[in-house]
Amino acid sequence: MTRIVVGPFNRVEGDLEVTLEVQDGVVAEAWAGSPLYRGFEQILRGKHPMDALMFAPRICGICSVSQSMAAASALADAMGLAPAPNGRITRNLAQAVENVADHFTHFYLFFMPDFARAEYAGRAWHERATERFRAVRGAAAAAILPARTAFLSAMATLAGKWPHSLALQPGGVARALEASEKIRLFALLRDFRRHLETTLFNDALESVAALDSAAALSRWAAEQPRGDFGDFLEIAEDLDLASLGRGLGRFMSYGNYPQEKSRFLRDGVWDGHLHALDAQAIAEDISHAWLEGETRHPAQGVTRPQDEKAEGYTWCKAPRLAGEPMETGALARQVVNGHPLARDLVQRGGGNVKSRVVARLLEIAVILPEMEKWVQQLVPGEPFCAQGEMPAQAAGAGLVEAARGSLGHWIIIEGGRIANYQIVSPTTWNFSPRDGGGTPGPLEQALVGTPVGEGNVAVQHVVRSFDPCMVCTVH
Repeated sequence: MTRIVVGPFNRVEGDLEVTLEVQDGVVAEAWAGSPLYRGFEQILRGKHPMDALMFAPRICGICSVSQSMAAASALADAMGLAPAPNGRITRNLAQAVENVADHFTHFYLFFMPDFARAEYAGRAWHERATERFRAVRGAAAAAILPARTAFLSAMATLAGKWPHSLALQPGGVARALEASEKIRLFALLRDFRRHLETTLFNDALESVAALDSAAALSRWAAEQPRGDFGDFLEIAEDLDLASLGRGLGRFMSYGNYPQEKSRFLRDGVWDGHLHALDAQAIAEDISHAWLEGETRHPAQGVTRPQDEKAEGYTWCKAPRLAGEPMETGALARQVVNGHPLARDLVQRGGGNVKSRVVARLLEIAVILPEMEKWVQQLVPGEPFCAQGEMPAQAAGAGLVEAARGSLGHWIIIEGGRIANYQIVSPTTWNFSPRDGGGTPGPLEQALVGTPVGEGNVAVQHVVRSFDPCMVCTVH
């Protein structure tokens, strides 16, 4: 048995190292390490509560709107404030632009370039994959980067800028949209739809969203060339990516995109059956993190570094729901929400490399048509932000879904200042270390059984299938 360290990883936001115990050419055990501490939870202590809206988005340059959304939601909860309808819709649109762009970026720039690697030379698809998806110089980059830029320009209208916008507020958004801007937003969504339907899917988004089983997905892909998604499905079949990186089978979602009386994506837990989500059952175990303290719910959480802790191997805490690790992300969202394709994929092969990538692209096809409807629901001339008073003593929680999964912010206000602020990000869930009972986190479990060889390409596929964001993990 040998031990190796894989890392640092390129095409990953932040620092990541994975230690592997290898036996007979496969991973026997894995430890996920987040080696860079940042300390936003300490930075926020003592600040005015509204300052969270300035600091929180700077946790990450990729999912800053989701961080803003979680902070604004936590403050609204503390204030007992409901956002104005226009503000709620605009916040949903801003977060959806970021999440969809994130899925799009992950597929083209983070995940697919690995199939152009020399380790796959000789595969029937390798030459095509190299020409299309090779990092920087592949044909896809020249096509998708302008489309991504144009789509993200919607943020200028919705949130003033991206990343690190200050527009999202507890009561909605700070900027009212005009009728001409509503028309421009709809046009941007339609332009991006055309790109997706001609390049990524070679089919209508509604047709992709309507796929209801693994068999239906296979038939759909075989009917005609299905764009870049079809190329991925061909590669996934040849490499049997459905057997790689199988997770623990427990999926969690906080739900996302609030509507008038519900959420477009529901909350819950899926382990073969759907269960209600009890957010009070969340606790952060720090037995193997370089932190001091004890296991607590995030609302009472403490973040104090202890870098010489003998059992520690990461700055990442180990969040658990009712004592269990949970996988979170697009696959979890779609499974919890009841999408038949996502549930069939999980029933057949659990969470795995293929199903996680399919779920991201499926989510694009599901969400973009809804965004077109949300734009039409905006009513220029009516309020975009509700006003309220910040109490001197209060507590609040903001639970949202970032592209990578469940993101929670918890705030305690005392004497008009932030007494405690705790954050649990999606990658904190997925890349958590072992807990006090020795149970590995989701990635650590998913890596077991992965072949290790030249370039550790299979290991990279498993890691990238979770789309890690390490700067959020250690915030």
